[in-house]
Amino acid sequence: MKTILPLIFLSFLLLAVALPGLPGGATNAAPARPAEADSLSQTAARIIGEATASGGAYEKLEWLTDRIGPRLSGSPQAEAAVAWAVREMRRDGLANVHTEKVMVPHWIRGAEVASIVAPAAQRLAVTALGMSDPTPASGVTAEVVEVASFDDLHALGEKARGRIVFYNKPITAHTDGSGYGSAAGLRYRGAAEAAKQGAVAMLIRSLGTIDARLVHTGTHAYEEGVPRIPAAAIAAEDAELLHRLGAKGESVKVHLTLGCKTLPDVESANVIGELRGRTLPGEVVVIGGHLDSWDLGTGALDDGAGVTVSMEALRILKKLNLRPRRTIRAVLFMNEENGNRGGKAYFETHRGEMEKHVAAIESDAGAGHPMGFSVKSGAGGEAILRSLAGKLARIGATNLEAGGEGGVDISPMLAAGVPLLGLRQDMTEYFNWHHTAGDTLDKVNPRDLADNAAALAFMAYALADLEVPLPRIPPEERESPDR
Repeated sequence: MKTILPLIFLSFLLLAVALPGLPGGATNAAPARPAEADSLSQTAARIIGEATASGGAYEKLEWLTDRIGPRLSGSPQAEAAVAWAVREMRRDGLANVHTEKVMVPHWIRGAEVASIVAPAAQRLAVTALGMSDPTPASGVTAEVVEVASFDDLHALGEKARGRIVFYNKPITAHTDGSGYGSAAGLRYRGAAEAAKQGAVAMLIRSLGTIDARLVHTGTHAYEEGVPRIPAAAIAAEDAELLHRLGAKGESVKVHLTLGCKTLPDVESANVIGELRGRTLPGEVVVIGGHLDSWDLGTGALDDGAGVTVSMEALRILKKLNLRPRRTIRAVLFMNEENGNRGGKAYFETHRGEMEKHVAAIESDAGAGHPMGFSVKSGAGGEAILRSLAGKLARIGATNLEAGGEGGVDISPMLAAGVPLLGLRQDMTEYFNWHHTAGDTLDKVNPRDLADNAAALAFMAYALADLEVPLPRIPPEERESPDR
């Protein structure tokens, strides 16, 4: 009897394994692998643990900012960043690491000088806006007229002719960065609108949220058939000075000299690396940020953080042997800051594959603590993503915000209905340093950066492993990639 009972028990166990429905029995699911054995919550915990323990995102960011530095499109540093990213992705063992050609603008800043010449001489902290034309070598001297909006400008009529239009609109800090949007349009279109009124130059209060006499650059756009007048930003404190002098009813005159120039376009590249999907490798989830930066700081927040968390996300998943059904592709875009050539080039290069792009996630909001994701998708997508984001409660990245287009680089994919997500960070301090000389590594908290890498890695994995992809953006909500 002692011999027979173990045999009977063993037979029962073998039967249980063979038959579905019995405890421990087989099902119709695919054979288990390490990732499938975990619940999504366990997977999230593993990813967070690896991101925290390795500190890999911060190490990458330190090299990119300290050893390469500012990476304005067309510069030697931008090309050094492309070469570095390729080496780093290959060192991490990623698949299909390569570059894709992008022709980018080549704009050089040059000398920048501004001062009040009347009613009292004062030097102003100034920087040219990206893609500005220069002043004449002798500079421009003219009376300043202050406005806070395009409506104010248009109300001036002939009073703007022959003058320097000065846009003075303060912005305030918010966790979601929403204050920036209230003035960004003034910077982008301000010179063109002022030129239509006959202005000879444009100044704008820096789009920043800290009083540290920092100047914030950023791109702007001229219009066909409209005179191209020089455009620059001044520090918030100097904007207040101009405002106080103007409020006294006196004529305020400013002298401005900009030595910037635009050279012929040069060849650069987007950088791509992949974690290949295990069963549907032809379907793709894109993650990424932009490799270029402005030239005043070293681009740690904008967007070295987004680049390095994207690279690190794939390294983490590979290290943990977490291979989803579909391929996750990291794209490090070139030229987001002054043209979005990289985002548009990626779309054109892969236009024929867009139906197999099941989602795209961009990280371009700094390195603050991750709060969750923005999302634009078809009906039902938000509910799916809300459930997935809930697995990131340990790092507080559970919030979901509907709307938006994920980010500038991935926005062209809207035309193909690709669901678009943006990694959302706490942006309370982001616009203190954004587009300034203060955008440097010391503003980055290593733990927050690791949490961003973890949030991005988990969401990319979860979306790439869905049995049924996110619903696509419906045709009536799509726009042309050339808008």
